[in-house]
Amino acid sequence: MSVIAEADSAALADTSRAFSRNRVLVQDEISEVFQRVDPAQVAALVTEVRLADRIFVTGAGRSGLVLKMAAMRLMHLGLTVHVVGEATAPAIRAGDLLLAASGSGTTAGVVKAAETAAGQGARVAAYTTNSGSPLAAVAAAVVLIPAAQKTDHGSALSRQYSGSLFEQVLFATTEAVFQSLWDEDAAAAEELWQRHANLE
Repeated sequence: MSVIAEADSAALADTSRAFSRNRVLVQDEISEVFQRVDPAQVAALVTEVRLADRIFVTGAGRSGLVLKMAAMRLMHLGLTVHVVGEATAPAIRAGDLLLAASGSGTTAGVVKAAETAAGQGARVAAYTTNSGSPLAAVAAAVVLIPAAQKTDHGSALSRQYSGSLFEQVLFATTEAVFQSLWDEDAAAAEELWQRHANLE
C-alpha cells in the first residue's frame, strides 16, 4: 500500500470516528432539550393555529427555513398559510396568526413583523429561547426552547455551533405540532398528498 493510500485510510478512519462521536452528541442534545419543551406552551400555540383564519410564518436564516417547512405541513392539512416576504403574501389582518421564530427573540425583522401584526389586530405566536425578549412580549403564545442562543459561544447548554440546537429542536417541535394536528384531523395521508405541490 502506498504512503498516500495509508494516509487516506487513516483520515477516513478518523472521520468515521468523529462522525460516530458527533452523531451521539447531536442526538443527545436534541433529545435533552426536546424533552424540556413545555407541552402546555405548545398546546397554547396549537390553539392559536386552530383559531386563526390564516397563518403567516416568519423567521430569519435557518429558523426561517424551518418555519417554511412547517408552513408546508400546515398547508398539507388544508390551512391557508403564507410566508412573510414572499411576493404573494397578502396583508395580515385581525383574525390571522403570525407564527414567528427567533432564538434570541430580538431579530429586528422578526420583531418588527410581530409588532406590525399585533398592531393590525392579528395574533402572534412565537418560538424562542428567550422568554424576556421583545418577540415574547408581543406574542399571545410563546414556546420556549431552552437551547443556547447563536451568540452564546462556549455555552454549557450545547457544544454545537451557533444556534444549531435551537433550530434542530424547533424543527422537531414543529413536526410534533403537525402530527398532533393531523391526529385531530384524521384525514388519510393520500388526502393530504393531493395538496402537495405538483409543479416541482
